[in-house]
Amino acid sequence: MTDLLWEMSATELAAAYRTREVSPVEAVQAVLARIEAVDPVVNAFVTTVPEQALAAARAAEHRFVNEPAEDLPLLLGIPVSVKDLTDTAGVRTTYGSVHYKDHVPDRDTVGWARLKAAGAVLVGKTCTPEFGMLGVTESPLTGTTNNPWNPETTAGGSSGGAAAAVAAGCAPLAWGSDGGGSIRIPASCCGVVGLKASMGRIPVHGEGDVYGSVDTSGPLTRTVADCALMLQGTAGPDPRDPLSLPASPTPFTDALRDLSLCGLRIAYSPDLGHGHVASQVLRRVEEAGAVFTDVLGASVRPVEVELPDPLQYFQDFWAPAFAVGLRDLVEAHGWDPGASHPMISAIGDLASSRSAVDYWRTSVQTRGRISEGFAAVFAEYDLLITPTMPTTVFPHPGPAGGPAWNEGHPVAFPAIDFHRLTEPASHAGLPALSVPCGFDDAGLPVGLQIIGPHHADAAVLRAAAAFEQATAWHTRRPPLPSTPPSPSDDAL
Repeated sequence: MTDLLWEMSATELAAAYRTREVSPVEAVQAVLARIEAVDPVVNAFVTTVPEQALAAARAAEHRFVNEPAEDLPLLLGIPVSVKDLTDTAGVRTTYGSVHYKDHVPDRDTVGWARLKAAGAVLVGKTCTPEFGMLGVTESPLTGTTNNPWNPETTAGGSSGGAAAAVAAGCAPLAWGSDGGGSIRIPASCCGVVGLKASMGRIPVHGEGDVYGSVDTSGPLTRTVADCALMLQGTAGPDPRDPLSLPASPTPFTDALRDLSLCGLRIAYSPDLGHGHVASQVLRRVEEAGAVFTDVLGASVRPVEVELPDPLQYFQDFWAPAFAVGLRDLVEAHGWDPGASHPMISAIGDLASSRSAVDYWRTSVQTRGRISEGFAAVFAEYDLLITPTMPTTVFPHPGPAGGPAWNEGHPVAFPAIDFHRLTEPASHAGLPALSVPCGFDDAGLPVGLQIIGPHHADAAVLRAAAAFEQATAWHTRRPPLPSTPPSPSDDAL
């Protein structure tokens, strides 16, 4: 059994630790061996910390032996990877940039600090595009992260390393970040679960602007139960983040105790009112809708959602943010934008044609219109489902940053078009989750996005868990080695 411990979910491991069926040391050893076996193909990790991980696992094992189970933290001994945009004190954090290739922070950001306090065991830092500024995961420092289902295709971004690591069995939990889809897009590409929680649910102090940003950190996991477990370990207020939400009176894990959805009203939009969606994606999402009605007892009705053009809004909102960030890097650190992916500079350059008045209109007025569009839906429905992506998983795009065509339809802005279904929920501050809903004709995953009204994180998790239980898509595994390779003659 021990050679397949990497397949166990965090929920399963937590239970097995408490019955002494499995030890944290065995689980961490299995995950480290799995990373060694598959990461040369996937390229999900920029840094691994095996000695630190094993030391933490031994400390966790000692606590399981010597302390009452009810006193032990939620994630004690559970292996986790952390996206390399998140500061981890004493562990190299590069932000995907050659300029920071040797950077070792002296502090933990909030998300990792809470995971560590909950007992999670860090096994490594996962790849990100430079400063998280791309929808695919490639950078001059780490190269390209590959999709475990087909290494010739993208893992998405910017949490592509995190999603690929989870899908490949390199720890059951991963910590990512999402501003316009950077958790949900990779989750869809890699066939895992990814949650962007409600704005304020997980504090962003130290990782983003607490007033002006739409960024949030959050979990990528193989199961919805693990996603709820991770959210439970990281949610709650922080006095340094004035928009952070109070702790939930009911644990998020309790939301999964009763998965009956009878009477739930679900709205369905295939496109959020903008752009072409691939036929294979629509088939899988419509089949998911049938599961909600025919198996789970919910009602699903098509709706029209009135939202601003997400591609235009992406440019209006993010271009100034990119421009400010890039200017700071150039002035303070001598960073060379010419050495980065061309799309990073291209998005930053868009800001030169926009005035402060234009930016104010975008950041305040247009965000208000987005919130109004979703509010109209949630006045009549409990949840909204959409595809996570408008396209199937695509080959590594190179300089374009994304596919230029979608089933014969030209794409105006390839680097961001495949984020247009995830972007709006971010700017409205709504909880949104991607859960696997099947595979396309090439055997690559398709994601279903479940969006909830403000602060309805538990309802989103509950619906996702019920769908997961009814379909079991999460039990499928990518065609990667199941055991570590035997040593070669040269290594003996």
